[in-house]
Amino acid sequence: MLNVVHGDIPDEISDEISDAFGGGSANEIATSIRRRIERGDLDAGAVLPPVRTLAERLGVNRNTVVAAYRQLAQAGLVASRGRGGTVVAGVAPAPQEGFAQGSVLRDIGTGNPDPDLIPDPSRALAAVVGRPVLYGEPVIDRGLDAWATAWLSEALDPALAFRLTVTSGASDAIDRLLSQTLTRDDPVALEDPCFLSSLNTVRLGGYRPVAVPVDAEGMTVAGLRAALEAGVRAVVCTPRAQNPTGASLSPQRAAELREVLADHPYVLVIEDDHYSLLSTQPYQSLIGPGHRRFALVRSVSKFLGPDMCLAITASDPDTAERLALRLSPGTTWVSHLLQRLTHALLADDTVRAGIRRASAHYARRNDAFAALLAEHGIDADAGDGLNVWVALPVDARAVCEQLMRRGWLARPGDEFILADTGAGRRLRLTVHDLSDADARRLASDLAAAIEAADLKKAG
Repeated sequence: MLNVVHGDIPDEISDEISDAFGGGSANEIATSIRRRIERGDLDAGAVLPPVRTLAERLGVNRNTVVAAYRQLAQAGLVASRGRGGTVVAGVAPAPQEGFAQGSVLRDIGTGNPDPDLIPDPSRALAAVVGRPVLYGEPVIDRGLDAWATAWLSEALDPALAFRLTVTSGASDAIDRLLSQTLTRDDPVALEDPCFLSSLNTVRLGGYRPVAVPVDAEGMTVAGLRAALEAGVRAVVCTPRAQNPTGASLSPQRAAELREVLADHPYVLVIEDDHYSLLSTQPYQSLIGPGHRRFALVRSVSKFLGPDMCLAITASDPDTAERLALRLSPGTTWVSHLLQRLTHALLADDTVRAGIRRASAHYARRNDAFAALLAEHGIDADAGDGLNVWVALPVDARAVCEQLMRRGWLARPGDEFILADTGAGRRLRLTVHDLSDADARRLASDLAAAIEAADLKKAG
């Protein structure tokens, strides 16, 4: 095993380091270190050589090593510890949506829809049981195919030819789309701050995330242009109800982004319209009429329930063909019973009316909570979606600690960070299911938690 130790790197092992970590470019250096980590030669917590030391050993510019370490950090393989150096990251559970297991605290960071607003499938279940589906039959149920084709046609430019694919949820679709397009270490443009599932999919797939800042109108033009100049081969975007910020693309921003992408028609653009039927905002797309590689993904989990693991993807024919190879009949098609149930629910006028009521409920409750925070001098973006993105004057984790003492379990913004350290002073709160009394108590407790965290820092 390679003798990399904590603390300063002794002179007597410098030759071994030089042999272990090689390359003349940032990619080559990062790859050599990655291989050592994957083979188990470097334990979690092992300190990598200081940037200057490794640069001198390899005969490269210091910035080349900085870039290599940055690649490894973006892939979740190493972490910076300031004066403690850059260390090999341990295998820790990645942040996920959902309830914190075993907590006695009131969890306000779940990202979940309200279970009382999820349609009851009981009546529809009896109607979906029919003739068994056998090997070799079409993978998309005929009824869902027709309904979804009409649904997604409304969102895409009429000049775009597309084919449908059904997957086990949006994350499954994005994972398969990236894997049929990219190879390990390929750069992928992601929104920053980023949706947890997209961030985890990219990192676990071994791709290199490239941060594109998000503002109130969605992905920034300058950020996307910089990512394309950096050579990204795919772009993952949330056109509305961006998670965690709640931002949605404005018509002008979408047009500007399409103009930038017009010079890169073969970059795969994936639009994750996860909130679709619940959104209060019109759909705006990055995908222009001349774009050659694209995928619009719409899951049903937010309005039919997370356990309805189904997403419908409309993609260009070439991308759809490659995606189909990973969803071949007899191996991994999505159950036709689930497809029929999804179609039965979405084609039901009563269910669709309930989804519209749920949309109004989420927007109303989030706006009301943002107004409560404003009374305490706290800024928050209710935006679109299931959550509220709260701005803080102090570190979010310090505020979370104070909230725990008051009975609340909140989600700090740094879990969503790629490069935007400003998210470290944000909270993403799921508050739409709180009673009026609990919402008022949380707003008051949050103001007290901010004050306590500020005093503790000053002290």
